[in-house]
Amino acid sequence: MTRMALLLVASAVATAPSIVDLQPFRRVNTAHGATLTNLNPAVNAWFLLTAGNMTWHLENPKPRWQQVSLDEKSGMLLVNGASCELTLEEGRKSAQIYYPLCGGRLYLRNPAKGERTALESAAEFLRTQVWGGEKVIILFHHLLSDRYRETGELKNGGAGDAGTGGPAAALISSAAARQLLKPVNLGITPESADVDKNGMTPGAWYRAAGSPGVFLSVLQPNLIAPEILASYRDRVSALDAREGSALVYLIAFDLDRYELGFALGTAFPGVAWSDHMLPQMKDPRMPGPDGIASIAPLVSTGLISPQNARRTVATFTGGFKRTHGAFRFGDLALVNHGSHYGFMENGVAFSRLQPGLATVLMFEDGSADMKTWNESDNALLPRVRHARQNGVPIIEDGVPGKLVAKWGPGNWSGSEDEKLRTIRAGMALGVRGGRRWLLYAVFSDATPSAMARAFQAYQVNYALLTDMNALEHTYLALYRRSGGEMAVDHLISGMSVLDKTDARGEGGAVIPRFLGYPDNRDFFYVMTKEARP
Repeated sequence: MTRMALLLVASAVATAPSIVDLQPFRRVNTAHGATLTNLNPAVNAWFLLTAGNMTWHLENPKPRWQQVSLDEKSGMLLVNGASCELTLEEGRKSAQIYYPLCGGRLYLRNPAKGERTALESAAEFLRTQVWGGEKVIILFHHLLSDRYRETGELKNGGAGDAGTGGPAAALISSAAARQLLKPVNLGITPESADVDKNGMTPGAWYRAAGSPGVFLSVLQPNLIAPEILASYRDRVSALDAREGSALVYLIAFDLDRYELGFALGTAFPGVAWSDHMLPQMKDPRMPGPDGIASIAPLVSTGLISPQNARRTVATFTGGFKRTHGAFRFGDLALVNHGSHYGFMENGVAFSRLQPGLATVLMFEDGSADMKTWNESDNALLPRVRHARQNGVPIIEDGVPGKLVAKWGPGNWSGSEDEKLRTIRAGMALGVRGGRRWLLYAVFSDATPSAMARAFQAYQVNYALLTDMNALEHTYLALYRRSGGEMAVDHLISGMSVLDKTDARGEGGAVIPRFLGYPDNRDFFYVMTKEARP
């Protein structure tokens, strides 16, 4: 790099805006030397309190019912009009990630160190410390490609004891309808007692035991109805025998009963430039595509807040890290600095939502949606509580996305020689009888084409890829509470290795990822709908 270029970079970093400057709806109040910034008044969840050269990141645990303000006469912080004592310095020194203030009416968010798995640590070391590390990672993915492949046990049987009231069942072949599929590694128990003994009808939905409004299903793509497999061949590649017989695990949540949340990990996705973009799309005067070098003074905890943890029933891993969260090929690589995936938490934009990308939206009223973002959707931003973009759609308006079979333009990852078959996860939005359902699926060995066929068979409106390549990247845990106890189940039983055990506790209590300890990865969480206090 030339001396002039170095000077430009140094100047850009020195004058780069902070993440606060990215928030167009923020409201600032100042009194007696203190400044309170409500980062998004419509969402009303996150605040920055500044006094002198100190800034604290505060969270309002009841944003729909509780107002936080600064008294103009005294400069004191008010919660619903009542003043409270702030022990901010004590809180900053505390080991608690969410330190209660004002009798628990507010939380101070403290920095945390997120866990990362041995696989993630090895991948990062190879990528950053070993010469040609990215090539080693590609080889690593080749070796992992069929590692998690499962086929289940398929046998002749009756219709099975499927539950009622779930999402639309998958459209399967007439021969498959006369068979039962036994998923040997399903880690969540169906309510039906016959399932463990005989198996499940492929594509049918079964109630999850002890979890109202939660349903389970399994499928192999080669059991899908022939008319589905024969459709949209200009968009979807033919399935090979291995992915055709690879098991798919699915779970669905009733969105009339539950709402969806999203949180950043302690380190990822990140706001720097992606390595996966065309060099000419990078502006050397900027530290990242949004002009910010870090998320400071905000604090990302990688952990669900105590208020939301009480009503959380499930968590699952989010999307790609920033490293692969941009486009190197196709039209999206040539616009908007390579179209880095955008994301928001609690009404705060960490990276702007980009047109053309598959987007999960969670609104301040608790509703959720999935869509391909476009410029006109910016009008929705004041209402958006959380958002996460991850590539392009697998299903859009009920049919396979235009880029499903295009490795580079679709940014489907895998390897540079387009070997795409690996464990993958995706989420979808389905509607049945006016009821909306959130679906999460783990494909034990699949390409994006196999994902498209399965989601198409389940008749979903929209679907997108979340993450891939390992159980830790496709993790889902379901929580069942009874009295003062909580059971932790996993969509695939092997995912349990991601949780911790408290050896000091009686019986070695499980400490679940995202809910019990902070993680470096971003994640989604499913909660019971909040009742007015």
